[in-house]
Amino acid sequence: MKVKPLADRVIIRPLEAETKTAGGIIIPDNAKEKPMQGEVIAVGPGKVADSGQKIDMNLKEGDKVLYGKYSGTEVSIEGTDYLIMRESDVLAIL
Repeated sequence: MKVKPLADRVIIRPLEAETKTAGGIIIPDNAKEKPMQGEVIAVGPGKVADSGQKIDMNLKEGDKVLYGKYSGTEVSIEGTDYLIMRESDVLAIL
């Protein structure tokens, strides 16, 4: 991938939504919820504080993360869907 996020932004590839429930019921496409888990594909260099000090990123490429259902901006790069969001929008590392 040739896209590099700026500042404190990360690029995340959402994980596929479940197609079956735990009980074995198949979920149709129109009833699936948006995934809330993904893999970090690229990480920006970090944010610069008002004092001029650089704040390093806590995330790194390959981290599996949990994020808010409607967080980030959806983009398609080379036919693959990704989310671009700020590091602060990521809720947890799995």
